[in-house]
Amino acid sequence: MTPPKAILSWSSGKDSAFALHEVRRRGLADVVALLTTVNETHERVAMHGVREGLLDLQAEAAGLPLIKVKLPWPCPNETYEERMEEAMTRIKADGITHTIFGDLFLEDVRAYREERLAAAGMTGLFPLWGRDTAALAREMIASGMEAHIACLDPKHLPEHFAGRRFDESLLADLPGTVDPCGENGEFHTVVTAGPMFDRPIPVELGETVARSGFVYRDVIPL
Repeated sequence: MTPPKAILSWSSGKDSAFALHEVRRRGLADVVALLTTVNETHERVAMHGVREGLLDLQAEAAGLPLIKVKLPWPCPNETYEERMEEAMTRIKADGITHTIFGDLFLEDVRAYREERLAAAGMTGLFPLWGRDTAALAREMIASGMEAHIACLDPKHLPEHFAGRRFDESLLADLPGTVDPCGENGEFHTVVTAGPMFDRPIPVELGETVARSGFVYRDVIPL
């Protein structure tokens, strides 16, 4: 069977990056583009706080065009849904039938995504769904993927973790209450190398800032 044409919901972090790797490796879909929401005020990836310039370099390294959905700040949920619906209408008109997500186990998040996709006449693919997150984290690291913590929730993880490499040392140091993949929102990453890219992206770490209840570490492309 010919694999379906799909876009991949790209957060700039490890889960979406590894989902891309898995889909390509297993031939689950023909990924034709990445889709990312961007804070149009700060020119950063929504939630993760990653610079738009680094996002562009990721798409180039992945060899895929990037569809950006620009969001205002702050962004009411109604505005988010309106702009996503507009984007999905255009995407479906191009013959794309599936959207890929890197979600791991949050049932409510998956249900919301599937509800919105059904309204748009599209289907979701979840290639990492249900995987043991401790084993998955180590598989990501073993694959050669390189990532840094770009954003964390200080209610769950101390501020000094911001900017740390996602590696075995980090996993060993995470509090026992924190999911190894940060699936409960404890932390978010930005990927700079791995099997989903054709080249690494050199970066340096910038300042750490606290904003809107989260801590962000600037990851700057060189």
